[in-house]
Amino acid sequence: MPFFIIAGAVNAAFAVALGAFGAHALKERLSERYLAIWETAVQYQMFHSLGLVAIGILMSTSLMGATAQLSWAGYLLLAGIIIFSGSLYALSLSGVGILGAITPIGGVAFIAGWVMLIVAAVKFTN
Repeated sequence: MPFFIIAGAVNAAFAVALGAFGAHALKERLSERYLAIWETAVQYQMFHSLGLVAIGILMSTSLMGATAQLSWAGYLLLAGIIIFSGSLYALSLSGVGILGAITPIGGVAFIAGWVMLIVAAVKFTN
């Protein structure tokens, strides 16, 4: 499905931009702790952006086609990027520790998304 390819590519582009922003504009403004948190957010955003692109490709080809499991996988990875990485970006910039409590929800979305991809692949092989 082109939506996930586009969403993945947009998020990958943002990950590169936010990584550069962190390395240059925030390097002198954030503590090492918060800069490391920023970098974690960038890394997870990039990894899962590539996952979105892969899901989009799988849905767009005759290999697996558009299945409910692949669609769920894509939406869960996208939600994970928004919640996980978004909360870490906000935490890094604000220093408000309670934002870290939201981050695991995004992590669960990531895990669930990858599990749905596994389910889709297992269903395809049967």
